[in-house]
Amino acid sequence: MSSKVLYISYDGMTDALGQSQVLPYLCGLAQRGHQITLISAEKPEVFAAGRAIVEKIVAEAGIDWQPTVYTKRPPIVSTLKDILKIKRLALSLQRRGGFDIVHCRSYIAAFVGLALKNKFGCRFVFDMRGFYADERVDGNIWNTKKLIYKLVYNFFKRKEKVFMTESDAIVSLTNAAKNEILQWNLPNVTADKITVIPCCADVNHFDYNTVNQADIDDWRKRLNISPDTFVLSYLGSVGTWYMLPEMMDFFAELLAVRPDAIFLLITRDSKQLILDEAMRHGIGADRIIVQPATRNEVPQLAMLSSASLFFIKPVWSKKASSPTKLAELMALGIACVTNKGVGDVDGIIESNPLGVLVNGWTRNDYAEAIRKMLELPADREASRRLACEMFSLEKGAAAYDSIYKTITH
Repeated sequence: MSSKVLYISYDGMTDALGQSQVLPYLCGLAQRGHQITLISAEKPEVFAAGRAIVEKIVAEAGIDWQPTVYTKRPPIVSTLKDILKIKRLALSLQRRGGFDIVHCRSYIAAFVGLALKNKFGCRFVFDMRGFYADERVDGNIWNTKKLIYKLVYNFFKRKEKVFMTESDAIVSLTNAAKNEILQWNLPNVTADKITVIPCCADVNHFDYNTVNQADIDDWRKRLNISPDTFVLSYLGSVGTWYMLPEMMDFFAELLAVRPDAIFLLITRDSKQLILDEAMRHGIGADRIIVQPATRNEVPQLAMLSSASLFFIKPVWSKKASSPTKLAELMALGIACVTNKGVGDVDGIIESNPLGVLVNGWTRNDYAEAIRKMLELPADREASRRLACEMFSLEKGAAAYDSIYKTITH
């Protein structure tokens, strides 16, 4: 049975995240017969450049895209203005379209979804993505020592419980977050109400079988990396949650064993910031390569990796985190080295033949992880098979489809 769905995202579709983590799901749901209307908040600086790409995607999928403008400043006030703007648009669309379901990506969108449920009786899916308020505090975005942010934090924690109890379905990225929520003993929040759908990857795009060897060789020549060099890679931004100093410590320890090793950071972040951090750890600039890449170039560059490293701050809010890079690297059959205490990562890495968990932040912890990393079997296919089982977009879209059918039954 198909449904008329209003999907609300405070993330823009012209952002990289929108194109990797929102549109593929929605296209899959549209293919399953659901009528999708999409509201998103677009950042002006990327909207102009990316608009045509997104318009082509949604037109081919039959999705009605209703972009609004994201407001950045002033803090808090701008977000309130955006909520009101999205709410006005959503109410107008609801009166015109009569949606069965309002599907809200994260907490800002959920303010609008709950309002539509209360006014029109449509089903409300709270796709929480993470513990929003706690992430803002753990990420040093909200300083709760300041009264205004303490009040805002407490407000969001109250609304969090309302969104959960009033929703018809909750989506969590991790089992760890689901288990945490169930311990709160909220009314109308049971295990069968919470569906775990991790951040998925386009396993067809991230497939080592389809990456052209000539492209890999070309990157090797351009970056002057010999075939027998051990390449430790890092994929993505290095800000907020990612522990660059500790990753440099790890690489310095690797250099003691493999002096020829290269740390290849595939990122659009500041090269100088990364080189300065390397210098603080006694690592020469000749051992570091910082290379930005387009989406099509990422698999080619990643395939230079002997292994890939990422450390994420193991703070409380990260119980709800599902790193997309883990899914992408596993689908490419690349060994992943990471730390404990983030979402469901511990269990995933332990079940992955090409996974290594770092137990802590000491030289001995790094040395033990490096020993395991250098002894890993060459089992790309088993790693990819696990990624396809756990993280495929098709599986994610099927899980959302099941939620829609269950709550409208």
